[in-house]
Amino acid sequence: MMLRRVVITGIGAVTPYGNGVAKLLQGIEEGRSAVQRMAGWESYIGLRSLVGAPVTLQDEKRIPRHKRRSMGRMSIFAAQAADEALSDAGIVLEQEDRWRVGCVIGSTMGSAKSINDAFEIMLPDKDLSRLNSTMFFQCMSHTAAVNTAQYLELNGAIMAPAAACASALHAIGTGYDLIRLGRQDVLLCGGAEELHPTVTGSFDIVFATSTKYNDCPEKTPRPFDRERDGLVCGEGSGILVLEEYERALRRKARIYAEIKGFSTTASGMHVSQSNKASMVACMHRALEDAGIKKDDVDYINAHATATTQGDQEEAEAIAEVFGAEVPVSSLKGYIGHTLGASGAVELAATLNMMERSVLYPTRNLEQVSPECAGIDHVLTPRKKEITTVLKNGFAFGGINAALVCRKIEA
Repeated sequence: MMLRRVVITGIGAVTPYGNGVAKLLQGIEEGRSAVQRMAGWESYIGLRSLVGAPVTLQDEKRIPRHKRRSMGRMSIFAAQAADEALSDAGIVLEQEDRWRVGCVIGSTMGSAKSINDAFEIMLPDKDLSRLNSTMFFQCMSHTAAVNTAQYLELNGAIMAPAAACASALHAIGTGYDLIRLGRQDVLLCGGAEELHPTVTGSFDIVFATSTKYNDCPEKTPRPFDRERDGLVCGEGSGILVLEEYERALRRKARIYAEIKGFSTTASGMHVSQSNKASMVACMHRALEDAGIKKDDVDYINAHATATTQGDQEEAEAIAEVFGAEVPVSSLKGYIGHTLGASGAVELAATLNMMERSVLYPTRNLEQVSPECAGIDHVLTPRKKEITTVLKNGFAFGGINAALVCRKIEA
């Protein structure tokens, strides 16, 4: 069968800089850190990392109360990002066949705060009657996808990949397949995540968090840097409108880029340690799926969370596939690691880099670590014509994802 082409026609984001893609780009362009010391986290015994990149809820009451009741913070983020993405794409749902419009939104888990609250309410006396009826819908693993679909009254495919930090790229890759196979025409794809001490604690337990910079949070995380000491958790949502190419042309839509290839691989080696060989395979397969050569790639947006081992493995993998010819940067020094949302949030910024012909540098990268050398690190803003980009997303469990996007030629 002839596979259909898939393009990105709308982008929405809620990030620690505020609501909207414009706020995300402004924060990055100004080089600001959204990381802060989190008030009250000292009360959690054993929690060593006390920094995070939180979102301030804004205009949440624009979501009708009867639909907002089943939403935790992450679902609100997703719904707001979806609103922006649809508006950016110029899509009016009332004019669409809603059976051909769906959403694929991933996350690492359900609403962390709601899950924590549920156990704190229930466990002292093991009294389930104290839980309200909507709490389950905030806690369930597919809460962001379901609540966004309910909010927008969609009838198409609703999916919720849960692949930790690769969730958003898995969502976009899944949407890419659904559209090119002809199963859907339009999909809202991306991820959402919620910051909470228990989320940071899950990384803290395996010594993956930043702990040296609690008193100077703007200096962490430090992707690829000699002084990096771990990741900093953030929150928010990134949602992209994926659309069948010919349909987008017919309605004269603005097209950010075409999705040319996607790959996901697993290391099968270790539940928490990154693996260079599986990353190499993932990037090679994404290029093969896209039908392009490594020399065609103009920029790589790295996963690079600032963990000691993860950054090294990714840098070595990129060097093996691309050498030192392709510029590389990570955006986590600005907004922390938004986990299940990171692939979509960072792709949103990457597509705007493509549009503006500029590369944003890796914040806090002051001295490239020797084991992360051998690739072209972007250390200062750089003007460059960008036609093709590769976005990496690597997760606990040895799960890797890579997405190739290319600017549409006139």
